[in-house]
Amino acid sequence: MTPAPKTLPAVAVARRRERARERLAALRSSREALLVVLFLAIFVALSLAVPAFPDIRAIPDDPFHIAEKAIVALALAFVILCGEIDMSVAGIVALASGAIGGLAATGAGFPETVLAGLGVGLLCGLLNGTLVSVLRLPSVLATLATMCLFRGIAYALPGGGVGPSDPGGLALHGPGGERDRFVLEIAAFLGLALLAAIVLHRTSLGKSVRAIGLDPAAARAAGLRVERITFAAFLATGLAAGLAAVLLTSPLDGAARPSSTLGWELDIVTLVLLGGISITGGSGSILGVVLAALLMGLVQVGLGLFAIPGIIMSVCIGLLVIFALAAPQVSSRLASRRAAGMRP
Repeated sequence: MTPAPKTLPAVAVARRRERARERLAALRSSREALLVVLFLAIFVALSLAVPAFPDIRAIPDDPFHIAEKAIVALALAFVILCGEIDMSVAGIVALASGAIGGLAATGAGFPETVLAGLGVGLLCGLLNGTLVSVLRLPSVLATLATMCLFRGIAYALPGGGVGPSDPGGLALHGPGGERDRFVLEIAAFLGLALLAAIVLHRTSLGKSVRAIGLDPAAARAAGLRVERITFAAFLATGLAAGLAAVLLTSPLDGAARPSSTLGWELDIVTLVLLGGISITGGSGSILGVVLAALLMGLVQVGLGLFAIPGIIMSVCIGLLVIFALAAPQVSSRLASRRAAGMRP
């Protein structure tokens, strides 16, 4: 008598293979995987072209500002996930930095100046949140207006927001120079990224943020406090901008120039969009923002090592924004054509 064919193991193996193919297809189409591939490709290219590249002492100073921008981008991601946007982030950094420098000019110590920077950022976030969540103004118009307001006040500060050469204990990074600065800022960024990831992906608040971005009316009908959550996202963004001002101003020995953050709005928004956060809200991950920050920092390092003019970086950022906005649309259309049995 012949034994019955063992069909169950064969079916299980087929299912496992199908799931593996689905995971591989998802990995290929994910923004995070693409960012990792780009990062590794640029890293290898720089390592081959510049033997001293991995040494931090060979890295120019300017690209380090990516840490401050990335810290703000982590908070801005929640605003965009809610379906809103904050274009005043660079103005908040400028104003908070000017407040830090002005307070340091009076001989204030380190704790007072840090609290001043964080407090100014929080107040700016409070104003943005009130305009958008309470008065229901369009976020892009409201924050463009406050961007001009914050930067104008920063320029109106005594001395144009420029502090003394000896800020009386404001130096945050100590005598270790750029190495200490790099370690501190990266540690702060990674710690905040971990916190943001936990909030977004492991808490009910994160689920509420995504629900609001996908459909505010449905979220409100489900009992979610849409205005309160959006208000909190603007507050967090202001606080993050204040922290960025503290990190930015300290190594400059109190020299807080509003012009030092010109153009940061586009850089920060680029980090969020390049990281896969949908501009319409509702979808995206903190991991993507972290990878985008690492990629942009690496691009800036590469341009700095080859002494390429800063205007080229602006061109690169513009191209990255176009890519971040166009990639989801192209991917969606290709997926639709495959589903319909059409050749792309």
